[in-house]
Amino acid sequence: MSTRRALVTGGTGVLGAAICRRLAAEHMHVVVHTYRQPARADEIVAEFRNGGGSAQSVQFDVTDNSATERALEDVLRDGPIQVIVSNAGFHRDQTLAGMDLETWKSVIDVSLNGFYNVVRPLLLPMIRTRWGRVIAISSISGIVGNRGQVNYAAAKSGLHGAVKSLALELASRGITANAVAPGIIDTPETTAAFDVEVIKRVVPMQRTGRPEEVAGLVGYLASEEAAYTTGQVISVSGGLA
Repeated sequence: MSTRRALVTGGTGVLGAAICRRLAAEHMHVVVHTYRQPARADEIVAEFRNGGGSAQSVQFDVTDNSATERALEDVLRDGPIQVIVSNAGFHRDQTLAGMDLETWKSVIDVSLNGFYNVVRPLLLPMIRTRWGRVIAISSISGIVGNRGQVNYAAAKSGLHGAVKSLALELASRGITANAVAPGIIDTPETTAAFDVEVIKRVVPMQRTGRPEEVAGLVGYLASEEAAYTTGQVISVSGGLA
């Protein structure tokens, strides 16, 4: 079997890099996407290549449909992408009463419109191979909501509807579509936002999750073993939901 090719958007962040490492460990060719950190993407690629793996980096803005399509045309010249991990996203928290239009649109544009811009051009080449995995990285906020995150929760719950519908469209082609919804994961942003005692109080398992624990689920969903798992939203949240 030829090496499967995986694209991870937002591959330079803590969670994105963990996902890239997991897929590289599964002997996939990993395309590490970035928008603002090309040097970091190249470092991750070099790490994989030095370890005997296969990887490349790609840079584009997922909210720019034309730029995304051009970049993906270049990626596809080397063969179809069979694993798509739509991980690019960010949050700009504000209660809805005080939220301006740009704050609302920017969060949805990256997470939800970015999903469309990246996934759509890759689908037909994937379909022709009769094998594929589409994995959207969502959030627990998309399941239970969160104060100050109406925009973020709307974007992430939109991904849930997208993968459920996409799963129905692609099931007969040997392609699955699922979403992974992390809870409070150990990243620099989490450390700055949450006190240890708060985490112990609100998370049933009384700790943050590790990026590798999220990446482990992504690795499973990208595997042969997950061929019968599709249209699902699976949380990695220590019991939050």
